[in-house]
Amino acid sequence: MTERLTHRTVVFVHHFALAGTENVHPPGSYDVETIEEPIEGVSMLAWRRVSTSITLPAPHLSASARQATTIDPAALAAALSKDAETSHGPPKV
Repeated sequence: MTERLTHRTVVFVHHFALAGTENVHPPGSYDVETIEEPIEGVSMLAWRRVSTSITLPAPHLSASARQATTIDPAALAAALSKDAETSHGPPKV
């Protein structure tokens, strides 16, 4: 069996930082790609994540240049959660 590739788009409403990246990134839509490989030798189909990357602006190139950067999915989830919290304010009690 071959690798499985998953694409999705995430949206940030505010500037954000991701662990493992150098800069603060502007709000907007970003493409995220995850590559998984099948786990051999198990009785059911199972997949293991090989890598997750996000396409970010390339800060040292032209304004339209983009670069794919490998990220930790947990760091992406944390950044999206923080962005959503900031957008909606603190939970009401």
